Amino acid sequence: MNKKVSVIGIGMDGKHTLTKQAEKAILNADVLIGAKRMVEYFSGLNKAVFIEYKSDKIADYIKNCSFLNIAVLMSGDCGFYSGAQKLLLLLEDCNTDVICGISAPVYFCSKLNLSWQDIHFVSLHGINANIVRSVCSHYRTFFLLGGEATAESVCKRLCEYDLGNVKVYIGENLSAENERILTGNASDFINTKTSDLCVLIAENIGYEKYPLSGIPDYEFTRGNVPMTKAEIRCIAVSKLKICSDDICWDIGCGTGSVSVEMALKCEHGKVYAVDKNSEAVKLTYENSRKFGCDNIKIINDDACEAATNLPAPDSVFIGGSGRKLDNIILSAISKNPRVKIVVTAVCIETLTKCTQFFASQDIECEISQIAVTRTQKAGNCTMLSAQNPVYIISRRQDR
Repeated sequence: MNKKVSVIGIGMDGKHTLTKQAEKAILNADVLIGAKRMVEYFSGLNKAVFIEYKSDKIADYIKNCSFLNIAVLMSGDCGFYSGAQKLLLLLEDCNTDVICGISAPVYFCSKLNLSWQDIHFVSLHGINANIVRSVCSHYRTFFLLGGEATAESVCKRLCEYDLGNVKVYIGENLSAENERILTGNASDFINTKTSDLCVLIAENIGYEKYPLSGIPDYEFTRGNVPMTKAEIRCIAVSKLKICSDDICWDIGCGTGSVSVEMALKCEHGKVYAVDKNSEAVKLTYENSRKFGCDNIKIINDDACEAATNLPAPDSVFIGGSGRKLDNIILSAISKNPRVKIVVTAVCIETLTKCTQFFASQDIECEISQIAVTRTQKAGNCTMLSAQNPVYIISRRQDR
């Protein structure tokens, strides 16, 4: 196709932050394409326009129109949560040129005199992301807001997890005449209304400076339900090889200690913690908040019943199955044939049942027996105290 398509980042407002290169491309274009707000910035040029933001419809228009020099207008920069990437894949037949613009974090940080090279970026524009987990894991987190995700809702979420003292910077209508920049703690803005064009930076000086693993047992809120001990938990979770965006199941979550360690590893994913014991559900809720894990969804239900309704998992930990181990594993495999599975057992019967089932399904597994001995004081002496040995059965699978 003998068409020149310029995909242009127009900055914050198409005026003050518009680059000279972008301005030249827009002036030379035969037609301007973009969302209504993008196109309206250049209404004074009296050019032909096509108002659309969906990539497939823009691509169809470009391929069928008679214009040869086309400008597609994108907000901010084409490389920052932009529709440009998807559009470019649909325009492989065209001669395309990407013209960068000034993105929201670059502009906002310049107004705040902050560097941005170490900021963690999260889009909440029509996306359900893990707000608290991101803030806990990083010193500074930039949130691109939109829709139901407002500065007010983000600050409320942080306060729900005892992060009301986290410093936040709110930028509204950046580069426009009604630009507003607010600075304070999250707790200061739980009733602050802002426009849809808004961003937020959370600055958490108490962020996790190293990945947590094998969290000591005493750090969890305990009750009268079983808890997978630190050493076993550390090995079991490591065998699951959890990725940052994995969907995880914790079946028989107990106190939620495994749920928490899974959630720490899948910062952009989700952990579904299931237990039919109401006390276990309460403890998991408390511990998920204690460790800032808003990526844990707790389900108070029979494990087998819950498994049929859960999304396809990448990783499954089974610490308690209510004697329905076979059905739970089959449900997980039916949803994802390559799912990673780890089962812990403290009795021979569970070990036997699990290994026999894996064999019946022609699934290879690895078995480890872990016997942990801890020290404890007895007067002036240090004694060795053996913990119950635990079997860890994991599905063998190349990653």
